[in-house]
Amino acid sequence: MILDELRAAVSGVPDQGWLCDAVAAVAVNPAGIERRFAEAARRCGRTALPDAPGWNADEAARALLLAALPAARVATCAQDLYWHGDAAEKRAVLKALALLGIGDECVPLLHDAIRSNDPRLVAAALGPCARRLDQAMWRQAVLKCVFMAVPLNQVDGLASRADSELGGMLAGLAEERAAAGRTVPADALDLIASIRTSIH
Repeated sequence: MILDELRAAVSGVPDQGWLCDAVAAVAVNPAGIERRFAEAARRCGRTALPDAPGWNADEAARALLLAALPAARVATCAQDLYWHGDAAEKRAVLKALALLGIGDECVPLLHDAIRSNDPRLVAAALGPCARRLDQAMWRQAVLKCVFMAVPLNQVDGLASRADSELGGMLAGLAEERAAAGRTVPADALDLIASIRTSIH
């Protein structure tokens, strides 16, 4: 997803006029983004966007507000909005990170989301910006996805980054659950098999 595609995807949201005005306003006065960020769900709704798979209208609107900020303010504003936001606002920031050109400043946000008990935040943290996580943290995040039944197809770059250590962690979890009469999701078993095949 790129910003132009996201702009096109929100063309049919409710109160399109409000969104256009809000984007223009924060470009001139970044201090106004906090109020508009909070208003986005009420103004634009929360429905899924058919032309932007995985995005809801409020998330897309919030991403566009962040993208409208002067470049020098984007990282700081994104961090402030994340730390002071509710779960939906945090998720929008996480999903927007890859569109905003934010560097390692995003890593503390990813760590916080991964430590949360909200599977939607964990999934959002494992988008394209998860490449900035070190391998140990990334493995733990993938393992947490399995614990929380977050579909592994939401983990960006999973196939290229999965390694034997992750495979061992997942196999250990599968054995523990089997001993307790429980199962792990099928996509986790598929990943274990794929890692074993790649090693041999």
